[in-house]
Amino acid sequence: MIGFLTSRDTRPPCIPKEIGFHQAFAQLPATLPSWLTQEDVNYYVEKLNKTGFTGGLNYYRNMDKNWELTAPFSGCKIQVPTKFVVGELDLTYHIPGIKEYIHNGGFKKEVPSLEEVVVMEGAAHFINQEKPDEINAHIYDFIQKF
Repeated sequence: MIGFLTSRDTRPPCIPKEIGFHQAFAQLPATLPSWLTQEDVNYYVEKLNKTGFTGGLNYYRNMDKNWELTAPFSGCKIQVPTKFVVGELDLTYHIPGIKEYIHNGGFKKEVPSLEEVVVMEGAAHFINQEKPDEINAHIYDFIQKF
């Protein structure tokens, strides 16, 4: 799991059925990134050994139901001031068409009060852990306007 959390590969994960998710990401990287300590790893291992990772995966298993439940909000726009921050190495940022959507006006149509898009260099999906000081500064600066 830690291998998945620390990945900097922006390609969609391709996991052979014979190996499975757990084995594919069971290996720790040779060295942990600066934002992830051995103490953190031990904590996650302890918690996941008790509960598993089913909850995290159930969101994706339930995708059809999620669409059904959110159908009444289809076409609604987010009308509050918004700042969007994403890691340049976040796998979701590299889904085909996402960058164009975010940067070429599609996102702004859905979020008319979008004030700023920030792409954080060198960060992936866990930007709050990877770059906590920068994230805190972005949040602080944004809320200072209100």
